[in-house]
Amino acid sequence: GRNDDTLNVSGHLLSTVEVETAVVEHRTVAEAAAVSAPHAIKGECIHVFVVLNNCFKLTAELEIDIKRRARVKIGALAEPDVIRAVSGLPKTKSGKIMRRILTKVVRNDRDLGDTSTMADQSVLQELFATGASDSMSSI
Repeated sequence: GRNDDTLNVSGHLLSTVEVETAVVEHRTVAEAAAVSAPHAIKGECIHVFVVLNNCFKLTAELEIDIKRRARVKIGALAEPDVIRAVSGLPKTKSGKIMRRILTKVVRNDRDLGDTSTMADQSVLQELFATGASDSMSSI
């Protein structure tokens, strides 16, 4: 079904939930949201936004470990290209992650549409402050 619930990587459809579940199984990750972004070779690549448990910071070592977790659980195609640590994810007032907002962030598209159902709009500032250019440079 829904467009924002699937990732099309190298012609293979992956579920966002599948990738997020594998990432959240890592002991340092409290929450995760996976979205796709354009990629020159694969068509789309996987960006994962993570909220880390309190005492952890995203290091290069931790990033590799989180990526490896998805690769082992699902397969090589499910390995995220980019992991971005944030303090919070954009959610509706009922608690659902707004992946369409995260997709706009990775594409640096500030035309977000209707955000009236967002519970905490302050997360937008942090998401755009870390910059899509930072995550795109990792590809």
